[in-house]
Amino acid sequence: MRILEEAFFPELPNYYRGKVRENYDLPDGRRIIITTDRISAFDRVLASIPHKGAILTQVARFWFEETADIAANHVVAYPDPNVVVGKRLEILPVEIIVRGYLAGTTDTSILTRYKRGERTIYGIDFADGMRDNEALPDPIITPTSKAFDGGHDEPLTAAEIVEKGLLTEAQWDEVSSTALKLFARGQEIAAGRGLILADTKYEFGTDADGNILLADEIHTPDSSRYWMAESYDSRFAAGERPESFDKDFIRSWVAARCDPYSDPIPEIPADVVLAASKVYAKAFEMITGQRFSPDESGDSVKARIRANLMAYYPQGNWDRA
Repeated sequence: MRILEEAFFPELPNYYRGKVRENYDLPDGRRIIITTDRISAFDRVLASIPHKGAILTQVARFWFEETADIAANHVVAYPDPNVVVGKRLEILPVEIIVRGYLAGTTDTSILTRYKRGERTIYGIDFADGMRDNEALPDPIITPTSKAFDGGHDEPLTAAEIVEKGLLTEAQWDEVSSTALKLFARGQEIAAGRGLILADTKYEFGTDADGNILLADEIHTPDSSRYWMAESYDSRFAAGERPESFDKDFIRSWVAARCDPYSDPIPEIPADVVLAASKVYAKAFEMITGQRFSPDESGDSVKARIRANLMAYYPQGNWDRA
């Protein structure tokens, strides 16, 4: 299987490894972001899924282009299916999660907290008697602290964000307003594809001039929860989980077999990994309306990326690669 488990290139400068993406900061202020095939949940890497990195990069590209009139973004170029070159940003220390439904499986999700008996969550009041995966009256923002270096995201309220100095009031007003507009556009386009965009997360950063730009990814199957619109009503009425193709597919498999926050993660069988790869390909096609054709040039995914990044190597380093 052509899997990109890591993307370390010693010839490139200023390397940083995240849970899923690996980054290189160039001297001219650009950042190379390579999306691997790793899948992360519960603040841990669970497995590597063939073609996932390319699919996420290309889905994000679709959405960056579809929302460019709402929010400026960090994108400069796409030299490879797994790679985006963007402006280097100072990432704001708050993740903006927008939710349209009472859903989720993680400790920070509103459904998990609602089931624990909480009725004021992220500073927002919830009515008694709501059901799993029920539509909210209006989309809400449930921000969390942005965890760096493998830390845990922590729930925040809008007031806490400003009080703690994480964002200025003006910054919070801008990113929250922009996030709701992005989510509305996402739900509109998803509905036209027979999908429900149930929730998603956004990350923003500031450039060298202090402008706030949309960063990271947008409306991908890893950053968002999508459901099949056609079967949602009947499944909701029956108390069944909505049909989806997001990373709940892997998350649910793991959560059914261990406590993913404290137990060792069991090895995920090959057939589950391959099924997940097909889910990601289906997601790409339904979201974008385009056929997914993996780029199988080069001896491996990593070799192909190395060749496509040749123009970004510092002079002389390519000859030594």
